[in-house]
Amino acid sequence: MAHHDPINLMTPPAGLAQLNERSREIFRQIVESYLATGEPVGSRNISRLIAVPLSPASVRNVMADLEQLGLIYAPHTSAGRLPTEAGLRFFVDALMQVGDMTEAERQSIQSQLASVGRAQSVEAALDEALTRLSGLTRAAAVVLTAKSNTRLKHIEFVRLEPERALVVLVGEDGQVENRVLALPPGVPSSALTEASNFLNARIRGRTLAEARLVLETALARDRAELDQLSLKVISAGVASWSGGDSDDRQLIVRGHANLLEDLHALEDLERVRRLFDDLETKRGVVDLLGRAENADGVRIFIGSENKLFSLSGSSTIVSPYSDATGRIVGVLGVIGPTRLNYARVIPTVDYAARLVSRLLGG
Repeated sequence: MAHHDPINLMTPPAGLAQLNERSREIFRQIVESYLATGEPVGSRNISRLIAVPLSPASVRNVMADLEQLGLIYAPHTSAGRLPTEAGLRFFVDALMQVGDMTEAERQSIQSQLASVGRAQSVEAALDEALTRLSGLTRAAAVVLTAKSNTRLKHIEFVRLEPERALVVLVGEDGQVENRVLALPPGVPSSALTEASNFLNARIRGRTLAEARLVLETALARDRAELDQLSLKVISAGVASWSGGDSDDRQLIVRGHANLLEDLHALEDLERVRRLFDDLETKRGVVDLLGRAENADGVRIFIGSENKLFSLSGSSTIVSPYSDATGRIVGVLGVIGPTRLNYARVIPTVDYAARLVSRLLGG
């Protein structure tokens, strides 16, 4: 089982090391009750759940100590207690027993990935892995991966406005990527057609990187053959494919609907709405997942330990995966409420990442 070394780990209060077994047991019950129901739990219920017989008054005394340590808090004055983010981190790192997947769950992921196999694209395999991961964890599954080096089949220019066009890149595997291109003033439709013909005669079967090299050489050699405006269109197109400031990684998210299950109150709905907004801010998610790319195994971010999800109170459990050379090429995992079933999700994410690595020959 891969270890889970957190990023930005909150320094636990010094008193945690001195927690006796009784305090740990009460704290464990509070956390496990929260993970199961999302609701605060009171001293009377705790006194019934713990193995050691204790009165509700004695439990309340222990809870007061746990609250002072910053492990639990009362959402309302008369309510029971919930774990804080520091409490969840302490539970995950020090008290939780990581479970394992059942053979049926392993087979569910393995058989689906095997059915995709190498016959289809890496994206198809990742998409299938995310669908399985989302289904097993009841959370949103995410993957951060390098943009595909799909070989090109066809390029077409579609004018949007007098000085803007859509460049449609069609890959041999059927993938389509659209990019908006700024056009020089006065470009006629004939120049777009000539540019398309020039490009399509040279790019078929090449990756974007290969096509750029070929086209740069061809432009230097064949300038005289081209209309000046066509030349400008092609040059602008090649420049837009050179990467520039655009990210060379893509984010795929599956299973948003799982986050709408089991909502207990309006504040839960607001939390999920904020999480959806966060997921739409792909740049932030890419940055967050990118921090896990150099991890050795599973990494866990709880609540405000990552700035991106501080408002929605969400947790992220992710693991890197590698290619045939052993080079880490992406990260996959799940995003959900802080009351994720960590003991179950951690091994599931770990197994899915190892399976994807195996599929890629890693």
